[in-house]
Amino acid sequence: MPTVIMEGIGETSCSDGRRLVLCIEDAGVDILHRCGGNARCTTCRVKFHAGEPERMTVAEHNRLVDKGNLLGVVRLSCQITVQHDMTVEPVYRLSTSGLPDPGDHPADYITPEPEWMDAPRG
Repeated sequence: MPTVIMEGIGETSCSDGRRLVLCIEDAGVDILHRCGGNARCTTCRVKFHAGEPERMTVAEHNRLVDKGNLLGVVRLSCQITVQHDMTVEPVYRLSTSGLPDPGDHPADYITPEPEWMDAPRG
């Protein structure tokens, strides 16, 4: 099982293919996912310190561009499946947001239906 290290928080093991947002949440981290993991809101942002996947969904790419060209800065944990060890830093957490809840619970599978592309490299 891959290991996900959450910078400054701890680490967890995650089933191969599990959505990163769910793996982080399973570890007890209060990561936001206001749109329910559908690549619309970008509150599930993570910064990668190691192990960034080489591909991304077209939905993630388009949303990051639309939100002020965040490509190469953050990734959307709702659009990433854990397939190897990685070190990430959750950007938005419920405990520091002032919001009443993290958002609707994301499905076990990537939504919308993923169309994959190579992730741009900085």
